[in-house]
Amino acid sequence: MESKTYQKAVVLTDRMDYLAPLSNNLCYALAVEQLMGVKVPERAEIARVLLTELQRISSHLVWLGTHALDLAAMSVFLYAFREREQILDVFELVSGARMMTSYFRIGGLAYPLPTEFLPTVQTLLDTLPGRIDEYEDLLTNNPLWLERTVGVGVIDGPAAVAYGLSGANLRASGVALDIRKTKPYSGYETYQFDIPIGTRGDIYDRYRVRVAEMRQSVRIAQQAHERLSALGPGPVTTANRKVAPPPKSEITESMESLIHHFKLWTEGFKPPRGDSYLSIESPRGILGCYVVSDGGPKPWRVHFRAPSFINLQALPHMAKGRLVADLVALIASLDPVLGEVDR
Repeated sequence: MESKTYQKAVVLTDRMDYLAPLSNNLCYALAVEQLMGVKVPERAEIARVLLTELQRISSHLVWLGTHALDLAAMSVFLYAFREREQILDVFELVSGARMMTSYFRIGGLAYPLPTEFLPTVQTLLDTLPGRIDEYEDLLTNNPLWLERTVGVGVIDGPAAVAYGLSGANLRASGVALDIRKTKPYSGYETYQFDIPIGTRGDIYDRYRVRVAEMRQSVRIAQQAHERLSALGPGPVTTANRKVAPPPKSEITESMESLIHHFKLWTEGFKPPRGDSYLSIESPRGILGCYVVSDGGPKPWRVHFRAPSFINLQALPHMAKGRLVADLVALIASLDPVLGEVDR
């Protein structure tokens, strides 16, 4: 990222936690926007919330399906990927790409929301609660699932904090830490939602917390959908010309606008000297981005606090005294993405 202009570096964020690329986009964009004092339009901010909550559900569906498959429950895998396909269809609708969307840009969104976006998302949101019920019907009281998850991989609240756990892994141990509540961004303080927590800190609690989180994400996404519907059409990119290129209608009429557009995309914008750190609640936990500017068009330093890398530290603690067979379920319950760890 330090060899690219700020805006072009967005594509690299997609490839860290490749199951939550929009969350990575958002964290980086917010950090740079904070550094530059850029405000995004209300429509873009609401759309970011809606899409990152759909991204959270999509990520949890991959976790749920593969976790169940690791414990020989194939039906859940097929069910979960059925709904994930619908969510990826939404991402493709807005960005043209299903996974590596690069849709959140510094200053707003890459493209305006298409007219079919709102009805498509509403159909999805109407479907999801019943689908989540189906997952629970298959697993929550299943005796084989209970035998492999209840009392396995236990970590209590103080130990989870000491190991630096975050996200559902921490909340399953009874610690109600959620960045969306404790240090809200993108207007999350204006949305109504609950923080699911567990009591035992075992694999089963981590399962219950993530399933409950999917329900809360549907709730948040529905509120965002209603706000977008009420807001009507509008800009999705900042009016700050130091960051956003002129609209195409201007480029055809003004040589100055054309030159400005050319310079922004070839040279990039130049934030003031300084640094910025911002963290968000990604599907795997606290994702932080630290950006340092030396006043040039490329970031002098970019560093990410990756939750998967830190969550895996607790694996030996949770695996102690357990069977090798339990390790499969235990690793799956932490929901690591190794692209984020290997980075």
